[in-house]
Amino acid sequence: MEPSKDISRLIEIMAALRNPETGCPWDIVQTFETIKPYTIEEAYEVSDAIERNDMDDLCDELGDLLLQVVFHARMAEEAGEFSFGDVVEAITRKMIRRHPHVFDRSDADTPARVKQQWDEIKQAEKRERAERRARRGLSEDFNAGHLGSVQRSFPALTEALKLQERAAKVGFDWSAPEPILDKIEEEIGELREALAHGDRAKVSDELGDLIFAVVNIGRHVDADPEQALRGTNTKFRRRFNHIETVLEKEGETLQAASLERMEEIWQAAKAIERQLG
Repeated sequence: MEPSKDISRLIEIMAALRNPETGCPWDIVQTFETIKPYTIEEAYEVSDAIERNDMDDLCDELGDLLLQVVFHARMAEEAGEFSFGDVVEAITRKMIRRHPHVFDRSDADTPARVKQQWDEIKQAEKRERAERRARRGLSEDFNAGHLGSVQRSFPALTEALKLQERAAKVGFDWSAPEPILDKIEEEIGELREALAHGDRAKVSDELGDLIFAVVNIGRHVDADPEQALRGTNTKFRRRFNHIETVLEKEGETLQAASLERMEEIWQAAKAIERQLG
């Protein structure tokens, strides 16, 4: 079998890998649940390639992510649920339906009106999906209500952001960033109190409240919390690598170095970053 730019070749490869008699022993035993972590991981690797502006990696990682879609679709087809073609048809139908200003007639001629129209169509789709789930005897409780469209499968920071955005659409929101800072201070106080009492469950609960409030301030200043934290993670990696490099040049190891010495090198790394702008 030869590589090809035709999507049908990838579908053929996946079918061959899943063949119960001649396929790959690892691929054959996989399920939706076992593949799910890889799907999430591949999406993050796409994001990482974009952040690094590495187009070679981005091409490669998009292929890995596409493979995940094909893998799930193949397992669904084997179960008699749907095929890859059904996935493509569903998303093309959705995109055509949600863009009547492009593919049909609509008076949406501004970004704001397009966004309003998009939300209205999504609400109609949500009702239709609920009806389909009901006909199949599936519970709709988790997806009910105004927040029902926010999936728990999102990373926690992203889920918090989307919950807040949904609540804000109906006016449940702070009017300015400053009161949120007061809320953060309040949550810090409650976390301190929980720590003083040594209640681990309460500490975890208050920590979650604090992080949720910090996400809210990010939303109000247009700083995506997931991306902000990823930026900090990158900064931490860079500074810690500097510590390791300096210690190695001095013939010392991380394990043997004192906290004071590591902090000294950390501050030096910060000073270098400031000089570089």
